Amino acid sequence: MTHDLLGRHRAVLPDWLALYYEEPIEITHGEGRHVWDAEGNRYLDFFGGILTTMTAHALPEVTKAVSEQAGRIIHSSTLYLNRPMIELAERIAQLSGIPDARVFFTTSGTEANDTALLLATTYRRSNTILAMRNSYHGRSFSSVGITGNRGWSPTSLSPLQTLYVHGGVRTRGPYAALGDGDFIAACVDDLVDLLGHTRPPAALIAEPIQGVGGFTSPPDGLYAAFREVLHERGILWIADEVQTGWGRTGEHFWGWQAHGQHGPPDIMTFAKGIGNGMSIGGVVARSEIMNCLDSNSISTFGGTQITMAAGLANLTYLLEHDLQGNARRVGGLLIERLRAAAAQVPAVREVRGRGLMIGIEITRPGTDEADPATAAAVLEAARAGGLLIGKGGGHNTSSLRIAPPLSLNVAEAEEGAAILEDALRSIP
Repeated sequence: MTHDLLGRHRAVLPDWLALYYEEPIEITHGEGRHVWDAEGNRYLDFFGGILTTMTAHALPEVTKAVSEQAGRIIHSSTLYLNRPMIELAERIAQLSGIPDARVFFTTSGTEANDTALLLATTYRRSNTILAMRNSYHGRSFSSVGITGNRGWSPTSLSPLQTLYVHGGVRTRGPYAALGDGDFIAACVDDLVDLLGHTRPPAALIAEPIQGVGGFTSPPDGLYAAFREVLHERGILWIADEVQTGWGRTGEHFWGWQAHGQHGPPDIMTFAKGIGNGMSIGGVVARSEIMNCLDSNSISTFGGTQITMAAGLANLTYLLEHDLQGNARRVGGLLIERLRAAAAQVPAVREVRGRGLMIGIEITRPGTDEADPATAAAVLEAARAGGLLIGKGGGHNTSSLRIAPPLSLNVAEAEEGAAILEDALRSIP
């Protein structure tokens, strides 16, 4: 059955539409932190549909909200008043930390980043964008143009002039050997030097923790130091919270808060987890920035009632059950367990992350050379053991990505860590 479905997939879908595993699986249903495939195999899910099933599979509160809203009205577009959209926007504006915030809903993180770029370039009247090396911001024409990860950038054509800045990867690059303070100072000096050679950019866009890049991050405070330089020149700061938002890092509700000494970003984008599987993305910005467009605009599917109902129910559950605190506690246990296991595996260069956003970088033992074949083998071994994880990273995609639903409990964390330990030890 699965083999037949794979043949049909290949017959009608693009060759570049990636599938995991040598024998791809069809996931048919899920509950809590587990999913089942078409063959009846049960898996502990440590990737959540690419960090999108943030709370739990088949969460009753979200399922109920979607069902009840579907029985009333599913969609009307933004041309009409929309109570669920307004209610969710009010809550996100308050949680964002951005003063006098306005919220615009989209259907994805890619579209959210597109909107942020439109706002920033219009507000600043510049099409120059600063972005981080090893970054990823989506798959549209404009977001590919600011992606600093060669594996996810299929074209060099772009409507934007993009300049790439050091700092998103702590343990690679020319400043890797420096201490944290000197690392930040060197990156700031590089930024200042870069700004002296170009026309004034519109904005810096940065993921507080790089998602597709393999869950890499700078020392806390780097973007605060950048912000000081940018603010002096009127350059905006866009925080891409598509993967880091909603408490996933445990220590903070938003990733930018690890760098928030000089206040919140000017623009923040979000998506993925807020809908717990429903298609929600969005942008939060100060009103003067959000309102800078001087032509009409709507969103046909952004903010549609059924997705907003899901988002409201999911956000309520997340806050009432302190899933941020759970990510901090259980994630801390999980990362220490994985570090202990990886210490015995020469191919593991680094275990990094915070909360329930953990990366394991695989290299050829004794070197910094990426080893994507071995990373893929660990992915396969984990699946054979009943665990689903992701992969990513620059340098030829040699990092494993671990991002379970935020309701993960200690017993499940221990179970997943044991499977991963066996998978890592299976490396020849």
